[in-house]
Formats: sequence, structure tokens, C-alpha cells
Amino acid sequence: MATLIGGKQIINMQVFSIGYVISFFSINMNKKVLNKLSNGSSSKFQDKVSLYAIILLFVLMAFLGGPFFATENWRLIWLGALMATALHFFPYYFVHGKSMIFLGIICTINIAIAYIFTDIPLALVAYIDAAIKFVFGVYLLFFSKPSKQR
Repeated sequence: MATLIGGKQIINMQVFSIGYVISFFSINMNKKVLNKLSNGSSSKFQDKVSLYAIILLFVLMAFLGGPFFATENWRLIWLGALMATALHFFPYYFVHGKSMIFLGIICTINIAIAYIFTDIPLALVAYIDAAIKFVFGVYLLFFSKPSKQR
């Protein structure tokens, strides 16, 4: 949706942010979904890793996309944000298992290709990124086994 009405920003930041917040809270506050995806409560280690992964996400966003706000280079801002998101999946291995490594690798490759081949439209990259995350989300929700505590 944010890419469809992106305008000058290519991906509309307000729509993206609202969708992200709604998705984040609808998953993390939904006991039915949480029970489906986990096997008991998180360990203290998993809680710490989750917190550090979220902090890592925002730090990486600031470093990878932040410098381009001054020039309004929306392509590099969004590639930075998408790369930060891809990289922040790796620590979640300790929370959600191997699927996070695969998700991180596939998303990182998708974004790296867009950095290398600048003629690829960002909208296409964003749609591919969304499709990758959607497929993984469906897999995790409907086909995976709950993660075990570590």
C-alpha cells in the first residue's frame, strides 16, 4: 500500500509507518498468534536478544538510510531501511530459529542486488521484499512448529 501511493518518497513513509505499527502490535499483542508461534514464555535471553535486535534495527536505519535525508535521496533512504530490517532478522535466530537466518539472507540478497543494479526500480524491490516477508509470515503462522526456549 505504501509503495502504491509512494509519490516523491517512492514508498510513502506515513503509510509505511502506520502499517508497520499496526502489524507489529497486532502480532505482538495477539495471544492467539503468540501461542501459535511459541512454546511457552520467552526466556530472559530471548527477551534480551529481541530488545537488542530492535535497537540494532534503529541504529542500522540511522547509519544506512539516515545520511540521505539531507539530499532527499529516497531510493537510498529506503534501501537503507530495508537493509537494516533484513540484517536485524539474524539475531532473531535465537528467538525464532533457523527461519530467521533464511529470511535475513533472502532479504539481504534482494536489497544488495538493488544497491548494485541501480536501474532496478525501488518499487519492484519493495514489492519483492514485501512478498518475501509475506511468504515467511504465512509459513511461520501456518506451517512451522513453535520455537523452543533456549
